Amino acid sequence: MYTIRDVNKAKKGNKKAFAKIIQAEKQRLYRIAFLYVKNENDAVDIVQEATYKALLSIGNMKEINQVAAWLKRITINCAIDFLRRQKKVIPFEDGSVEIVEQRMVHTEEKLDIYDLLDYLNERDKTIIILKYYEDLTSREIAEFLDCPEGTVKSSLHRSLKLLKGKIEEDYMNG
Repeated sequence: MYTIRDVNKAKKGNKKAFAKIIQAEKQRLYRIAFLYVKNENDAVDIVQEATYKALLSIGNMKEINQVAAWLKRITINCAIDFLRRQKKVIPFEDGSVEIVEQRMVHTEEKLDIYDLLDYLNERDKTIIILKYYEDLTSREIAEFLDCPEGTVKSSLHRSLKLLKGKIEEDYMNG
């Protein structure tokens, strides 16, 4: 566990204090990254990238009592950037170009919760992860995402309705 004193030391450039913070948060950061990419190696890469970015910018961090939320935000942004980089460009004979997301969906396989998250847009996915995997309240999520609490609640409602429909569809298709 780390203290506010460790955070202050890390802000001043103390690498041991920074390592202590990362050590305490790494499992949570890995879980968040894994929920986005669903691949162990990619999740580790994302956490490493987030750690590097945090190390470079910790001196600029404003709210020292929010270091865990700050690290989560960096990790989420790194995961979203990773997913964007996974998009492929496929040229067609007529010279037009289409961007296609690299995703393998096998209808014969049962959907699990990790696969269901792929049906959500980035913001809704983030809200679901923060709500059900990080146990944040709607108010905390709203503060984290800098949006109204009502937006978070409506997004949760809409996302859960969509996910329920996907589960029912999968169940009906056997």
